[in-house]
Amino acid sequence: MRQGTKGFAGTGDTGTGQGGPAAGADGGARTGAGRVRAPARSGTRGREGDAVPGRDDAVRGEHTHSEPAAVLPRPRTPVQRSSVRGQVLAALRTALVTGDLRPGVVYSAPVLAERFGVSATPVREAMQQLALEGAVEVVPNRGFRVVERGDRELAELAEVRALIEVPMVLRLARTVPAERWAELRPLAEATIRAASSGCRATYAESDRAFHCAVLALAGNEQLVRIAEDLHRRAQWPLAGAAPGPLGRVGLVADAHQHTALLDALIAGDQDTVRSLLEEHFTGAV
Repeated sequence: MRQGTKGFAGTGDTGTGQGGPAAGADGGARTGAGRVRAPARSGTRGREGDAVPGRDDAVRGEHTHSEPAAVLPRPRTPVQRSSVRGQVLAALRTALVTGDLRPGVVYSAPVLAERFGVSATPVREAMQQLALEGAVEVVPNRGFRVVERGDRELAELAEVRALIEVPMVLRLARTVPAERWAELRPLAEATIRAASSGCRATYAESDRAFHCAVLALAGNEQLVRIAEDLHRRAQWPLAGAAPGPLGRVGLVADAHQHTALLDALIAGDQDTVRSLLEEHFTGAV
């Protein structure tokens, strides 16, 4: 989320009234300077057929007061027209991990949309998804407030993750052959490279990929889905924590536990596997 997204056709309206901006494909009429304004009707259909909140809906996110001057850094890659909502959701999740979306701050869809160079509709839909996941909460007629979390919630998430992953990996250690574990070596080494960058968002992505690949060996898609959601929640910053990346030392130490775990799994050393897993979740970042 580092650079701009200029030239995105049919987007860029960032009005702050009750009728949120939308692209021309959403049924809006063009106004001056090539901008597009959607009609303020409840139940208007969006580009992909999803219902767009109307004037009477509680979830709006239109007002821009009480926001910091620099909302977010621009995305690293331009947002493309296809699957705009998914790309915006991924970018917002990254911003949560890095702390660019700060706990306790209210963000409006139009202001965020301006940063992405898209209409407010996909941003609002992405924020509503984050609300379902518990990352933000709706502030009627204002926007979305990033949830403030404390040490206790982080500890609880680590405990739940351990309750799910430790017994499952120990079970897999007794049944999965060494060559299957060896196939995960590139993913473990990728976490070390990501940790070396010092960027918490980059590391979180590679860390999640490794853990999901390990659990996928159980053949239980629901298990992987739940574990992935818990992992994502565990990455959100704490209230009062300094925004930005963690130090490289802590990330690299965490990443090296992945390769040590694979070594123990390949060797069939279950005592070491258990010890490494318990240490990994106790110090989870």
